[in-house]
Amino acid sequence: MRYAHTVEQLREAEAALMARLPEGALMQRAAHGLAYAVLDLLGTAYGRRVLLLVGSGDNGGDALYAGVVLARRGVAVEAWPLSDHVHEAGLAALRRAGGGVIAEDPARPDLVIDGIVGIGGRPGLRPEAERALEAVAGIPVVAVDTPSGVDVDTGELDGPHVTAALTVTFGTHKVAHLVDPAAAAAGAVHLVDIGLDLPSAEVESLQPADVAALVPRPARDAHKYTRGVVGVRAGSSQYPGAALLSVAGAGCGLAGMVRYVGDEAVASRVREVHPEVVGEGKVQAWVVGSGSGADAARALKTALADDVPLVVDADALSHADRVRGVPAVLTPHAGELARMLGTDRARVEARPLWHARSAAERYAATVLLKGRHTLVVRPDGRVRVTTTGTPWLATAGAGDVLGGLIGALLAAGLSDFDAASAGSWLHGAAATLAARRGPLVASEVANAIPQAVRQVLVGT
Repeated sequence: MRYAHTVEQLREAEAALMARLPEGALMQRAAHGLAYAVLDLLGTAYGRRVLLLVGSGDNGGDALYAGVVLARRGVAVEAWPLSDHVHEAGLAALRRAGGGVIAEDPARPDLVIDGIVGIGGRPGLRPEAERALEAVAGIPVVAVDTPSGVDVDTGELDGPHVTAALTVTFGTHKVAHLVDPAAAAAGAVHLVDIGLDLPSAEVESLQPADVAALVPRPARDAHKYTRGVVGVRAGSSQYPGAALLSVAGAGCGLAGMVRYVGDEAVASRVREVHPEVVGEGKVQAWVVGSGSGADAARALKTALADDVPLVVDADALSHADRVRGVPAVLTPHAGELARMLGTDRARVEARPLWHARSAAERYAATVLLKGRHTLVVRPDGRVRVTTTGTPWLATAGAGDVLGGLIGALLAAGLSDFDAASAGSWLHGAAATLAARRGPLVASEVANAIPQAVRQVLVGT
């Protein structure tokens, strides 16, 4: 599991560790980890130029001591202090190692290290930092801990900020590394272990081993009913494709049987494309709403009468207030979540974590907010962030496949939170596999789910 801790949790863990270490040892650990990550990115040291943008916090000290390591390896290092109160010992050490200090107009470097603002800084940047960034526009940036200017604990942006190619962080991930829009500004994230003893975290991200542990496996004496039966009430005469794609996701092999209930003409088409699908009967989970149109309210009401877990998507989300007290996964995109909360899409996209948590509490259900980094949120505020996937996944019908996949995991016995987070992870992994040859459509994502499951089970 990848955990994202808050600034307060990190500071408490750092204070406990520093009490046991010689003065300055923790900063040296961080600085060396940063320097080696920069060297890996540069590929070679001699002939390379690195500019340090140095603020007044500990991140500035990390950058300066990393500059010392780089200078000793043959990198031409210059520091540009952006405050009158930078780390004096670090600056003196850089000078002794042969590094330079400038006040403006840097020579064109190969790479910039962002040590402007520490993790305790407020969102946004001061004018002097903005001017420095303008002077090095177009040059790759390595951020120290988090990109300067982002809100570390929420993943939100408010004003100018650094956009990094690589972020080197220490001890633990932070929320801003996982949650957009700040996560998009962090680029690739490299974690340096500095020996912290950390508590549990409310924000986490599944890794392959976690998903493998959640994937349901048939017992030796299993049959189709014991493996779980998932029902699909999706699609309509206007949107028959939604039924086909929802059934394709549900029929990924993780449940024992798929039932489809809907318009007879659509049902006939579903049986033609998916001959293993059967009709109405007892189920362990329902998938409701994708492409249902005006029939969504009735479909949801009928599904609720069976008193089984639900996946509620698309048109059925307009009636999500009916699911309180029932294990359910609501799967909106930002526009749908905005309508559910009575706000606008831009506000949801600016504060996705806050809005997803608000919706989970309001509807007393697990909320899966689709996005570049999908958020899965429980009513108690616990969050899992999905980081698998590809931009090619932004295609019509992909959400229908996801709903069916989550429904299969619910029917197989997973909790709503586990089904949503594991389903989202596998959906993204399947899309990555399907996109190896270029663009994809939703049906290709569904077809790739079994391969994604096989790979995670064998650890490849």
